[in-house]
Amino acid sequence: MDWVALVAEISFPILVTFYLLTRIESKLEQLTFCIQSLTQQVSSKTARLGYADDPLHPGPAHQQQNQS
Repeated sequence: MDWVALVAEISFPILVTFYLLTRIESKLEQLTFCIQSLTQQVSSKTARLGYADDPLHPGPAHQQQNQS
């Protein structure tokens, strides 16, 4: 088999894979940052509203607001 053809057949898929993995990695880093930021924002908003750790079980501050 011709060396040039062998190198072309093997190196092209490796090059494409490397390129795609590099692009996906940066997108995953951005996505991870956005998810962490969103988690912090939701946590701070639920804490300000008087919810306990679980938003399905309101804390005492929320119950006091409903009684007024």
